[in-house]
Amino acid sequence: MRRLRELAERTPAGRERYVDLLRALAITMVIIGHWVVTVIERDADGRATGHSALGDLRWAYPLTWLAQVMPVFFLVGGYANAASLTRLRARGGDAADWLLDRSARLVRPTSTLLLVLTAAAAVAWVFGADPTWIREVFWFATIPLWFLVAYLVVVTLTPPMYALHRRFGLAVPLVLVALVGLGDLGRLTGPEGLSYGNYLFGWLAVHQVGFAWHDTHATPPPGRTAPPPAAGLTAKPSAKADAAPKHERPAVRRRRLPTSRRAGVAFLAVGLGALLLLTVPGPWPVAMLKVPDERLDNAAPPSLALLAVAAGQLGVILLLRGPAERLLRRTGPWQVVIGVNLVVLTVFLWHLTAAILLIGLLDATGTLPTPTVDSASWWAWRVPWLLLLTAVLAVLVAIFGPVEARSGRHRTARRAGRGTPAQAAATVAGYVAVVAALLVNSTTPQHAPEPLGTPVGVLLAYAAGAGALRLLRSGFRTRR
Repeated sequence: MRRLRELAERTPAGRERYVDLLRALAITMVIIGHWVVTVIERDADGRATGHSALGDLRWAYPLTWLAQVMPVFFLVGGYANAASLTRLRARGGDAADWLLDRSARLVRPTSTLLLVLTAAAAVAWVFGADPTWIREVFWFATIPLWFLVAYLVVVTLTPPMYALHRRFGLAVPLVLVALVGLGDLGRLTGPEGLSYGNYLFGWLAVHQVGFAWHDTHATPPPGRTAPPPAAGLTAKPSAKADAAPKHERPAVRRRRLPTSRRAGVAFLAVGLGALLLLTVPGPWPVAMLKVPDERLDNAAPPSLALLAVAAGQLGVILLLRGPAERLLRRTGPWQVVIGVNLVVLTVFLWHLTAAILLIGLLDATGTLPTPTVDSASWWAWRVPWLLLLTAVLAVLVAIFGPVEARSGRHRTARRAGRGTPAQAAATVAGYVAVVAALLVNSTTPQHAPEPLGTPVGVLLAYAAGAGALRLLRSGFRTRR
């Protein structure tokens, strides 16, 4: 608590605390959503298995419009990445510095997860476990890496995409949305391969909007000095504030995201209207999360319907901004937000491992219930199920959370000169190796016989990429 209090007291006056709150809420909602829809059954051999309950809960499909919060995470990621990139450049760093800086926080916790899971798989194999069963458990535990693959790609592309944002502003996400539309057309009418780019274009579009949000806070009009905000707050937006002064350059004006309540209502109305058109008379499923046996999935890859959800969620975010900022003025709520964000990636990465451990423990003790989905007993079991999972995850975070927390303190420091092209290329190559390894792991069949839980090539490629980034960070860092 002392450290949280110290961090709260040291929070810069201009920090956009609302961004940190949204990040914490988004990850928390993802975790609760995964846990709530988990169904435990037994296979033909009597072993406990899990799958999603969404296929049996059709009435809950509209609720996924709120539960699908990955757009929120990419939105706040765009804001945070723009902020950190501009800060580092102001200290004399370059894009390679920034990528190394981000890799410390993203790659270290991921490396810890993979190391522990691989070691556990190896032990299970030595003691005679079926390699197919090992892969199934490993696959389930690493489902969160699907998301991390997309986010790491977006992070790697942040420097050039931010340069495009500085030049073309909000036109960039509009072009990306149009590309998503072309991908959707390919998925519906063929060729389906045309839609694969949506994995990139969809999340990049939301990330770019985060850049535009950052610009409303970071770019005062020429010839003006922005007044200092109240402690921990940015100036409250208004309709007049969204209307740029006449002497402001058009290039600056078109980079900023409208953030007034009027803009919030507009985003909500447009997003909800487009969503209803795309899902009710349109071809897209109502559910925004993966539904077993559904031909189309709005999130894999992102569809126009998912981007409509993102627009509606942006509207809600803008409408709730004022009350949220008033709440975050209070020390207690702000300390909670700081605490979650210190270990937010660890919490996300380990939440399904917590479910595996709890299922294994209850199964071993003969106390694992397997009620029918959507029955009264199934819903009654949700409460103790969530409480027990929270306790198991808390233990895992207590053990592995310090890895992420320390990564946040040991970041790439300012260097006297910029890196060489070779160093920049090595940094990008390290990211590419990490992303490729995680992608191959995620696409390896769930029931493939893998004694180590994942192909050996995945482990080697990941180790090479993560090791290269670690060496580059060590070489670039100077003592403070």
